[in-house]
Amino acid sequence: MSKQDKLIYWVSTGLLALGMLQSGIFSVLRTKEWVDMVTSLGYPLYFLTILGTGKILGVIALLLPHFRLLKEWAYAGFFFAMVGALFSHLAISDYTAKAIAGPSFQLLFIALSWYFRPADRKIGLNSL
Repeated sequence: MSKQDKLIYWVSTGLLALGMLQSGIFSVLRTKEWVDMVTSLGYPLYFLTILGTGKILGVIALLLPHFRLLKEWAYAGFFFAMVGALFSHLAISDYTAKAIAGPSFQLLFIALSWYFRPADRKIGLNSL
């Protein structure tokens, strides 16, 4: 793996982890901003606890060594959460920069982190 690939991996993974951890904590704490956003999208408040806990656990899974299969699940969970967030905002005609850019950038970080991950973090037939 080249130094450039390692740099792309760690920067994208760091930004992904930071964003998911921050939103996960704010979700679990049910900050006013997150409560307002989730209710405007039509979701129940308990959704914040479920999503926030999943994000925090996903960040832990991505950053810990080993656990390749768990990492794949974390990437998938983050991907589906961000696609869901993006489409939820679009469904209620929320085209603000924050509503579109947040999930879009996280999707970019997910894709870059997943694609450039080191070989020891990739799942293979022998690691199942």
